[in-house]
Amino acid sequence: MADEVPGAETQEAESTEAHIAVHWREEGYYSPPAGFTAQANANDPAIRDQFTEDNFPECFTEYADLLAWDEPWHTTLDTSNAPFWKWFVGGKLNASYNCVDRHLAEHGDKPAIIWIPEPEEADHVKITYAELHRRVNEFAALLRDFGGVKAGDRVTLHMPMVAELPITMLACARLGVIHSEVFGGFSGAACGHRIADSGSKILITMDGYYRSGAMQDHKVKADEALVAASKEGTEVDKVLVWRRSPGEYASQTPMVEGRDFFVDDVLKNYEGQTVDPVSMPAEAPLFLMYTSGTTGRPKGCQHSTGGYLAYVTGTSKYYQDIHPDDMYWCMADIGWITGHSYIVYGPLSLGTTTVIYEGTPNYPDAGRPWRIAEKLGVNIFHTSPTAIRMLRKVGPDEPAKYDYQFKHMTTVGEPIEPEVWRWYYESVGKGKAVIVDTWWQTETGGFLGSTLPGLDKMKPGSCGPMALGIYAEILDEDAEPLPAGSGKAGNITIRNPWPGVFETIWGQPDRFVQTYYAKYNKDPDSKDWHDWPYFAGDGAVQGPDGYFRILGRVDDVINVAGHRLGTKELESAALMVEEVAEAAAVPVIDDVRGRMVEMYVSLKPGVTASPEEIEAKVKQAIETDIGKIARPKNIWIVPDMPKTRSGKIMRRVIAATSNFADVGDITTLANPEVVELIKHHVQSAKLAHGEAPRELTETEIAEIKAFGSE
Repeated sequence: MADEVPGAETQEAESTEAHIAVHWREEGYYSPPAGFTAQANANDPAIRDQFTEDNFPECFTEYADLLAWDEPWHTTLDTSNAPFWKWFVGGKLNASYNCVDRHLAEHGDKPAIIWIPEPEEADHVKITYAELHRRVNEFAALLRDFGGVKAGDRVTLHMPMVAELPITMLACARLGVIHSEVFGGFSGAACGHRIADSGSKILITMDGYYRSGAMQDHKVKADEALVAASKEGTEVDKVLVWRRSPGEYASQTPMVEGRDFFVDDVLKNYEGQTVDPVSMPAEAPLFLMYTSGTTGRPKGCQHSTGGYLAYVTGTSKYYQDIHPDDMYWCMADIGWITGHSYIVYGPLSLGTTTVIYEGTPNYPDAGRPWRIAEKLGVNIFHTSPTAIRMLRKVGPDEPAKYDYQFKHMTTVGEPIEPEVWRWYYESVGKGKAVIVDTWWQTETGGFLGSTLPGLDKMKPGSCGPMALGIYAEILDEDAEPLPAGSGKAGNITIRNPWPGVFETIWGQPDRFVQTYYAKYNKDPDSKDWHDWPYFAGDGAVQGPDGYFRILGRVDDVINVAGHRLGTKELESAALMVEEVAEAAAVPVIDDVRGRMVEMYVSLKPGVTASPEEIEAKVKQAIETDIGKIARPKNIWIVPDMPKTRSGKIMRRVIAATSNFADVGDITTLANPEVVELIKHHVQSAKLAHGEAPRELTETEIAEIKAFGSE
């Protein structure tokens, strides 16, 4: 049962040009079970005192001390080149050593990774820490001697959810090589763009993998990636292909002699070899993680070795409540930051067992996750609102059929609706597990907003307070603070640096400053961190209890099933179709995937192709350039786009049309008459297809209204 909320009336505020009014009802609180609090890593309220602003930045030595350092640091935070922060300067360490070697004496025989193939009849693969050490070393030797890479080089990975992925990442880290993993669901072309941007000379991939019961040909994407990279001036020397089953080849794509090599064939030459971990400066890059932006070029978020590893280790300990004897399963994909931080680096740094599942959570049915949890004795579970919505829809009663019990559950990637949160708590957690509803980003490295699970009450729809050592402030467009309990939504900012924050955008330092720091900086020459608040690009509102409610993006990025897709990338792909003159991507509310993409296109004069042909071409272009995750729900061919007099497409108008929302004031448009034409065309077609509108929440209305705004 939820606890009562004092003064749980509807919050309401006036709207101005500087902020957005929000209307919602405060939810009740849920207390963590006493048994959980007793065993929690953070169960003493005094921990908050350690991380107050008075103790910043030295408070974060608490996280750094969880690691093994080769050399100690002399400066906790270097702000001399603000806002390019450097943490634990002077310190040296190796991430692979921290995640593998240091656990051998105590946990060598314990599973480090349990890999679960999607075919349910297949055996689980258990890799002990000792076995992980052997395999990481052998592959590191191969990379160094056969691949010819050294510290500071970049290597691109395009791999699915297999155990070989963390082995490859840790082998790179052992050498000080910067790995750049591209989500396996992305197209070969998307991978190629990232190869070119990072300057990688080696691509590491997989022949195939299972997804929804079918073997996917993955190697074919490698050939496409190399073509795309070559067009941008980057030639790849070697393609290393892991085989899902050694000795068998799951792809129909031929291997190219002299360029493509099966890892299991080459690895025979490195059996039993060991590689000393390279001691890296704390500020040395560990990996690049590409994320979509509002321009066509992806952003390579550069994460450090020391600061990043310290932050994900500390947050894994205190917010995931990971102990070495836990069975931990994060059902995210390692191709995204969640998988890097909370499948690989955080859990393995703490010496726990991390579970990796190859396939889709509802294959062959919606009971699959709970059978896995039951069989393995999983006690910490971590997934996204999209997965929760989907499992709730297709198997609402399935969790009760299985004998498992989580102590702790996480939700990550996007805001979760209170009704969905309650199903997660009551059905999946069986009313006995704590939930942390986390808010963070690719750029932040680890959690920024979350309840401390052993100390804080949970509140559906709110991530909670900020994490330890994170000092947030909501600002309006005029840089005025919006206080807790005001009901006013604004831009959530973080006033201080933290160890997990990314160092820069690879090769784009000016874009880094402009995107994340320039908005609220008043002195570009300042070396004082107080002058450089981090602009997260998310809207938020703070309740009277201090809990933050995240409202979603304030820029033109569409969050599809937790995957951030830049509108410019989507539109650029659509514009590759010869007949298309203009393209605009907008989000449409979807009760399972959170948001989906709808694409509006206008055509060049004299086009004779049928609408069906155009739609097929646009869909194919997007799938080829970005991946199936970006496939639009609908493609609308319109006579013209609603535009301002300066020629800017008014995306908020077409976003409102797609969502059956009020299009707002259109009197300033250069062509207001086109709005009614588009509205009739789109909405009548949707109704004919059975896409009946539901009433949008106030938060959803605010998001649609803000979409595409400057």
